[in-house]
Amino acid sequence: MVSDYIVIGSGSAGAIIARRLADTGATVTLFEAGRTDRSRLVRKPGMIGPMHSVPQLKKLIDWGHYTVEQKHALGRTVPQTHGKVVGGSSSVNGMVFVRGNRRNFDDWAGAGNTGWSYEDVLPSFKKFESFEDGANHFRGDSGPIKVIRARDLTPASESFMQALTETAGVAHNPDYNGAEQDGVSILQQSNNNGLRYSTSVGYLDDRPKTLTVLPNTQVLRILIENGRAVGVEYRARNRTEVLRADREVIVSAGAFGSPHLLMLSGIGPADHLRAFDIDVTADLPVGDNLHDHLFVPMSFAMPTALRRSSPGYFARAFLRESLRNNSTWLARSVFEAVAFLRTPYTTGIPDLQLHVLPWSYPGPNQDAPTRHIPDPRQSLTILVTMIYPQSRGTLRLTSADPTAAPAIDPNYLAEQQDIDTLVHGMELTREVMAAKSITPAVDAEISPGPQYPTRADLAAEVPNRATTVYHPVGTCRMGVDDRAVVDPHLRVRGIDGLRVADASIMPSIVGGNTNAATMMIGEHAASIILS
Repeated sequence: MVSDYIVIGSGSAGAIIARRLADTGATVTLFEAGRTDRSRLVRKPGMIGPMHSVPQLKKLIDWGHYTVEQKHALGRTVPQTHGKVVGGSSSVNGMVFVRGNRRNFDDWAGAGNTGWSYEDVLPSFKKFESFEDGANHFRGDSGPIKVIRARDLTPASESFMQALTETAGVAHNPDYNGAEQDGVSILQQSNNNGLRYSTSVGYLDDRPKTLTVLPNTQVLRILIENGRAVGVEYRARNRTEVLRADREVIVSAGAFGSPHLLMLSGIGPADHLRAFDIDVTADLPVGDNLHDHLFVPMSFAMPTALRRSSPGYFARAFLRESLRNNSTWLARSVFEAVAFLRTPYTTGIPDLQLHVLPWSYPGPNQDAPTRHIPDPRQSLTILVTMIYPQSRGTLRLTSADPTAAPAIDPNYLAEQQDIDTLVHGMELTREVMAAKSITPAVDAEISPGPQYPTRADLAAEVPNRATTVYHPVGTCRMGVDDRAVVDPHLRVRGIDGLRVADASIMPSIVGGNTNAATMMIGEHAASIILS
């Protein structure tokens, strides 16, 4: 069997690449280890609550990975949710639509990655989106991914936005994905009319006949002959088979899956691969440079938040939504507002992000694989998010068996500045919630709570409460030096016919939720390949 192109991973980048290549008339085979995404659990936006909180549901669409013990976070093993489903993590995320800061991409280009400056990648951002305000210099309006603002904000979220402006002097920003990122805004999200706009919905539902999608099919290794990737070995229906590629193999399995597969195929740190009796094809720093966003949730009892984190509340909304589509909060993401702020540690752009969520949030963490019961009161939660982590970690093999989970070590909180940034955001959030315009509506601070009154108390709690925003990047770093795995054309160094295109290629993380930037990488990669 032969295909012009093989794409491994149908997530935020892979589905886009596969579709764009197939649109040229080339034959493309898209491999996905997970199941199909055609279910209400995945496609109904507001179902992200039960999807992530009910273990029996989560196991249907998640790889179930955990970190190794985090020595700077009390030895915790932190869940690493990422989608095992068609659409990948774009099918399981919170649909928070943030491109990042324009300087992120200029910094990539400044480090030698020609063709990746903000002005270079802006057309790729615009190409995939259909923004509700229409097209302008910064935004697109004819792409396959619908982007809207949150609707029908709760009074609690609106009060927080006003109080933040009064307390911190933060201006309202009508479009943080436009000219400037700073400010507080109504959240933009990738859904519309009660439907999640994952890359599966946007790029695969109406795919051409030249594109073959193979769900429930795991690629075991990339076949390399005489220094060139020529195909893949894969497992489907308990059988191992081979598919060859006439042109290229593109790996888009994510910041965990892509380095894992490269190492299984003999591409990675030589000594590490030899320890598992894997023949070394290319000695490259695969799996290094792992980093991720962290947040600390702060919940406040507020009757004006309206929502209740209870099974009965979800069930009633689900029934109403089933009878009349797009009629309840389940039709949209559960997040309502967002702010981008500057702490004393910034290098000139916002380095703190606040996600505003009108629900109570379980604490102190959600590490245990059980159903966590949040406070039953109507509550507003602020996810205080550090968006430029200084800490760096690794991903490594635990076995030469492709079905064995890798060793994921983000090395969370290894750098003191990461803790300091989070604590600054927690103190700022408390100041906002004490503002005259909002404090009459606040019944109590639920988490972390008044028993932690000082900065030192909060700093001591960060290792127990900080958790991932599920934004791992960097493990197949793009660059022009010895620390790079791929070059600016996304070609794996030393191997012909093989590219990587997903969040793993980011030299450094973008300033905000990573899904939009990863979709941009998919569009940009397709343009590079086709040129």
